[in-house]
Amino acid sequence: MTIRITAASGAGAYVEGMQLQNLTSAEIALLREGLGEHGVLFFREQSLTPEQHIALAEGFGEININRFFTPVDGYPKIAQVLKEPDQQKNIGEKWHTDHSYDQLPALGSILVARELPTSGGDTIFSSMFAAFEALEPAMKEKLSKLTATHSSRHAFGAKAYENESEKEFAGRLGNSQAATQDAVHPVIIRHPISGKQALYVNPGFTLHINELDAAESEALLAQIYAHCQNERFSHRFQWEQGSIAFWDNRATWHSAMNDYAGQRRLMHRITVAGTALTA
Repeated sequence: MTIRITAASGAGAYVEGMQLQNLTSAEIALLREGLGEHGVLFFREQSLTPEQHIALAEGFGEININRFFTPVDGYPKIAQVLKEPDQQKNIGEKWHTDHSYDQLPALGSILVARELPTSGGDTIFSSMFAAFEALEPAMKEKLSKLTATHSSRHAFGAKAYENESEKEFAGRLGNSQAATQDAVHPVIIRHPISGKQALYVNPGFTLHINELDAAESEALLAQIYAHCQNERFSHRFQWEQGSIAFWDNRATWHSAMNDYAGQRRLMHRITVAGTALTA
């Protein structure tokens, strides 16, 4: 069967003609190249056991076990991303990129659909390649000289769960004492695979731009965030049974839609370790 990688509208690409069990080294290399080019790869009609999910991730690098997500029973390398019918909030609705708070940010995450609502629960991905390319030359030049601080403390630390509305994450997220990560990265990075330039700040974990005062940093980040949320850079992925998304955290943002009240949604996520980022 011929393998086809077809660019999606706005962000990412759909991969057809490939089953993700027992990939060859050539197939892994093709997918790695696809991540560097498109930022996120979408698959349909897949069937992976948890063991195969782990083997797939390990084909791309060491697994980065998330400190804060509840793991799947019997599979500590797999994070459980769950919303029960009686819960109001989902995990990951705010735009973000996983693990930007780490000194060595994650390469990417592989999300497998396990239980889906009858409708809703889509994930929107935004291309930081496209967002960078659409900037005016003067803004590219300005941002190329800046760095930003990212942190896990405000998102996963104890204070994150002080509000009553956040307490329903108990049992889904935890280990708040481990939220001690701070990292500095360039605002514009060179992608480790493709060398393409991408914006690397996000509303979930970026605290401030280091070379600016607080007011200037807040204003510039708000401007960048508004720009990155432009629909022409994004693709809304509709989950089906057998769907898998493999996104590169160095090239995308994502947001999980919370529009399926009263229904259960269960996803399994594995994150692959990455490398240091450079401008």
